[in-house]
Amino acid sequence: MDLTAEYYLQTVDTVFVKHALPKGEMAHRGKLVDPSKVKRVALMTVEGEKDDISGLGQTEATHDLCSSIPNHRRVHYVQKGVGHYGVFNGSRFKSEIVPRISDFMMSSADAKASLAAAAE
Repeated sequence: MDLTAEYYLQTVDTVFVKHALPKGEMAHRGKLVDPSKVKRVALMTVEGEKDDISGLGQTEATHDLCSSIPNHRRVHYVQKGVGHYGVFNGSRFKSEIVPRISDFMMSSADAKASLAAAAE
C-alpha cells in the first residue's frame, strides 16, 4: 500500500492524536462523519490479546460508535496469544481468525437473505 507521508501523518493525527471520530469532529469531504448513522451492515471487530500497538478495547470501541447496528449483527473477538501483526497474518490468523471472519460473513449474508425473504 503506497501512501504519501502527508496522508499518513494526517490520518495518525486525526485518528490517534485528536480522536476526532469519537468526538464527532472527523470530516470527510467537508461533512462530519457520524458512525451512529451506520445501520444496514454487520460489524465484526478483532483484537489481539498481546497487541502492543492498539490496546485492548480500542477496536471494540467501534461498537459504541456504531450504535444503530443491532446487537445481533455485532461480534467482537479477542485472539488469545497474538500481538498486532498476529491479528492480520500468521498461523493463528489462518487457523483461528479467518474461520471466524468467514463464519461471521456467512451468517451475516444468511441473515440478510432471511430479512429480504421476510420482507417479500
